[in-house]
Amino acid sequence: MKKAGILIQGLVLFVLAGCAEMQQVVKSVYNDQAPLSQSEVIAGLKQVLSVGVDSSVARLAVADGYLKDQAVKIFLPPEAEVITRNLSKLPGGQQLVDRVVTSINRAASDAAKEASPIIMNSIRNMSIQDAFGILKGSDHAATDYLKRTSYDALVDLYRPKIQGSLNEKLVGNLSAQQSWNDLTGKWNTVAKSAIGQMASLETVETDLSAYLTRKALDGLFLKIAATERDIREDPAARVTDLLKRVFSKQ
Repeated sequence: MKKAGILIQGLVLFVLAGCAEMQQVVKSVYNDQAPLSQSEVIAGLKQVLSVGVDSSVARLAVADGYLKDQAVKIFLPPEAEVITRNLSKLPGGQQLVDRVVTSINRAASDAAKEASPIIMNSIRNMSIQDAFGILKGSDHAATDYLKRTSYDALVDLYRPKIQGSLNEKLVGNLSAQQSWNDLTGKWNTVAKSAIGQMASLETVETDLSAYLTRKALDGLFLKIAATERDIREDPAARVTDLLKRVFSKQ
C-alpha cells in the first residue's frame, strides 16, 4: 500500500507538472492568436517609429554621415553645372567645388543631431486612427506619417544650418550663395526676356538653401523608410516582443 501511495503521488505530481506546462503552451498560443488591443497597436507603432528614427538619425549625425553615404549625399542642383564645370577648369577650382559640397553635407549632419526630439514629438502625438492606418498601410506608411507631421519643423531646423554653410566666404571673398545668385539672376533675366520666351527658356529655382534642405530631408526619410521596411518584412529586425506580436498580425 505504501508503494502504491508513493506511485499515486508521483502520478499526481506528473499530471500537475504537465498541466502547468500545458497552461503555458495554451497561454502562449492564445496570446499569439488574440486580437491586438488598441494600446498594443499604438505602442508597437511608436516602437517601430522610435527604432527607425534612432537608427537613421544616428547614421546621419556622425561625422560625414551624409557625405560618405552615396544614397543620401547632397549635391548642388543640376542648374549649378555651369558653375561647377567652369570652376573645375581653374587651378584649385575642383577643390573649391568639393569644399562647398562637403560644407553642405556636414551642415546637414549637424542638423541631424537635433532632429530626434522633433520627430519624437510626432510619435508621441499619434492617434488611434493614425496607428491602425500605419499598421495596415504600405511598407512606408509610418515614414509617411512622420514626414507629414514633422516636415515643417525639420525644415526650420535644417535650413538655417545649410544656409550658414552657403554664406561662408570662399575664394575672391564670394560665398557659394552669392555665386549662385549671380548665375541664376543673369539666367532668369534672359529667360524672361522676349528672346528667352521665344526660345522657350525656363527660369531656374533661385532658392538654393530650400533645394538643399529638401535633399537633406529626403535622405533622412529615406533611411527611416528603409528601417520601417525591414521591420515589416524581416522578423529578425523586430527587436522587441511587442514588435514581433504587432507585425506578425499585419
